[in-house]
Amino acid sequence: MTIQTTYTQACARLAKLLDQVTYDREVVLIQQRGKEEAAMIAAFKLASLSETAYLLRSPANAERLLTALGRALKNDLKPMSVEELRRETGIE
Repeated sequence: MTIQTTYTQACARLAKLLDQVTYDREVVLIQQRGKEEAAMIAAFKLASLSETAYLLRSPANAERLLTALGRALKNDLKPMSVEELRRETGIE
């Protein structure tokens, strides 16, 4: 759920909003009159979004990752041991 608040309200409730962002994983949108909204999100979420954007910026890598995700979501792969994975990938 996204919390929307004004700049004035955010200043008055900053500690509570920070707790909601860090502990409850909420996103807070702060509106300042006449300006674009700003978002407050947990640092780990920002890092995750940045990493995802980095990995998907190459079309070839994006296609490879989305194909792998599709296969994983189908859930039709049999589990493999580390030894089997090493043999399959040639990392022995």
